[in-house]
Amino acid sequence: MESSSVSADLHIILNDICCGAGHVDDLFPFFLRHAKQIFPMLDCMDDLRKISDLRLPPNWYPDARAIQRKIIFHAGPTNSGKTYHAIQRFLSAKSGIYCGPLKLLAHEIFQKSNDANVPCDLVTGEERVFANEDARQAPHVACTIEMCSTNTPYEVAVIDEIQMIRDPARGWAWTRALLGLCAEEIHVCGEPAAIDLVTELMYTTGEEVEVRNYERLTPLTVLDYALESLDNLRPGDCIVCFSKNDIYSVSRQIEARGLECAVIYGSLPPGTKLEQAKKFNDPDDPCKILVATDAIGMGLNLCIRRIIFNSIVKPTVNEKGEKEIDSITTSQALQIAGRAGRFGSSFKQGEVTTMHRDDLVQLRDILNDAVPPVKAAGLHPTPEQIEMFAYHLPDATLSNLIDIFVSLSQVDGMYFVCNIDDFKFLADMIQHIPLNLRSRYVFCTAPLNRKEPFVCTTLLKFARQFSRNEPLTFDWLCRHTKWPLAAPKNIKELVHLEAVHDVFDLYLWLSYRFVDMFPDAVLVRDIQKKLDDIIQIGVCNITKLIRASQSAAAPGTAEAVSEDFPLSRTQKDARAVSDRHGAASTEALSIAVEAAGLRRVKNSRPSRLGSRQEDVKSYGRGSLANRLLQEGLLTQEMLRQLESCGRQMSTRLFRILHCAMRWILEAELQEKKVEKEALQF
Repeated sequence: MESSSVSADLHIILNDICCGAGHVDDLFPFFLRHAKQIFPMLDCMDDLRKISDLRLPPNWYPDARAIQRKIIFHAGPTNSGKTYHAIQRFLSAKSGIYCGPLKLLAHEIFQKSNDANVPCDLVTGEERVFANEDARQAPHVACTIEMCSTNTPYEVAVIDEIQMIRDPARGWAWTRALLGLCAEEIHVCGEPAAIDLVTELMYTTGEEVEVRNYERLTPLTVLDYALESLDNLRPGDCIVCFSKNDIYSVSRQIEARGLECAVIYGSLPPGTKLEQAKKFNDPDDPCKILVATDAIGMGLNLCIRRIIFNSIVKPTVNEKGEKEIDSITTSQALQIAGRAGRFGSSFKQGEVTTMHRDDLVQLRDILNDAVPPVKAAGLHPTPEQIEMFAYHLPDATLSNLIDIFVSLSQVDGMYFVCNIDDFKFLADMIQHIPLNLRSRYVFCTAPLNRKEPFVCTTLLKFARQFSRNEPLTFDWLCRHTKWPLAAPKNIKELVHLEAVHDVFDLYLWLSYRFVDMFPDAVLVRDIQKKLDDIIQIGVCNITKLIRASQSAAAPGTAEAVSEDFPLSRTQKDARAVSDRHGAASTEALSIAVEAAGLRRVKNSRPSRLGSRQEDVKSYGRGSLANRLLQEGLLTQEMLRQLESCGRQMSTRLFRILHCAMRWILEAELQEKKVEKEALQF
């Protein structure tokens, strides 16, 4: 009552209660008024629930529901010809649309169509290419799946890689295409695991599904032996790694043996990937070995004889956004292994094995497992739904609007709401910039890797310039990126060039949504092609860049690209070899401890984050091995196994160390807690 911030009417009520003339229940209207200020959605909860009701997605597409569509599911493994048959129908139709997961796939269909004298346009988030010189729209279009139109009628539509409807981030795009495309025939291509879900979804629209099953066109054999040494490489081999650092390490070791290799990984520009694939496929080129990530699983035609898994553990992010390191799934293993022995290539059968002997049995088990069925399709709030939310909650930030939408949304068992962490990250990043809601939403859906600081900073500058109504010109972009750029001299410079390429992609993506504010798309595309050539030079000389990076680093260390999952099984470069016998067990244990801590550190409460990270770091200094031996959690046999394999830890041992690390951390935290309480007492 002595507070000056208490309103007069509340002061009177409090005074009455103190004097016995009022009851504590008289405070309830004031509490309710306060609650509505803190939670403004309470006043319009019914309206918000209706807006966020996602239980009947088929009703969002009245044009598609107005026609009776024929659904044909082409089911089969990689290299079975399923997509080929769908594309043949696409080419023979009067009009058609191809929807693929990658720009490379859309570009491939665009090329094939026009080569077959079927005029076809190309539409991706960053590019529009017309088949007709006068820029008239062609009857056929090849596009990335997010860019498909649900309003244009077609005779035939092809939806590729339908199993990605379960993808936590992009699944909504496949759901939208499947339910919303206005085509007389919808040809769906993908894994048999998606048949049941697609059939159920089409049942809700009153449409039947015809399933056409395909078998692999060439045999695929799992070898009885592992590669074990890079000395056993043969022409046509592809080593699959799951981190950039492993790519760098393996490629350098191959070059040390006098062999030349091509390199393909996800963050490379599409043009560079195609050039590396062309180099590897060329029978007259001395390059006969490919080192790649799982980026080869889609979008590239490669003449591979044998797939060699450098590791069968892969970093992933689970549904809660937590980082995990786990064995690859059956679907992933089949997708990658299936690239060997492609039909029509110079190799009539494919082979698959592992680099390490102890991985081979597990890989065989993974490949023999049945692919679990796809159980749910992704959904994502539309701009119109968010605008309606904003009408009812005008003071809420975009990030809060998304949170409220997801918390109130209702979905049935066949659907799930896609992960919106990237969207919220960008929404929070540009929240302080004055933008209207529609423009803010567009900026937040921009396709960028939020782990790239340079790209994120550029988006922030784009948004700030946009808010001032100042066009982002070619000269402005050149000043920001310091164009022209020279060929990279080390790995760090190569990574920066890849980030600049992403910035150019971001500019082009925004130029198709805000034409007046991003006016120089043609000039930017020209310099992006030049940058692609520069990056190709760097990738062709990647081993030289690695050596330059290591020579520039401090003695006894090596420069490596920072990664979220620094778990490597192939760090056998000069640095590792020189001290492997003396520090193998300590290094391997340190890596296991750091990786074990990754999963929980990200989502720890702020009060524990700093201490937890320090705990994780401190255990990598050699004392943990003795500690684990004393506690009985690590035996001498396990330690000898560590010393013999160094960084090449088996998944079993990694999990044991993970559990041990968690046990020790929890015990120490409990001990500190007790000590603190004793001191306070």
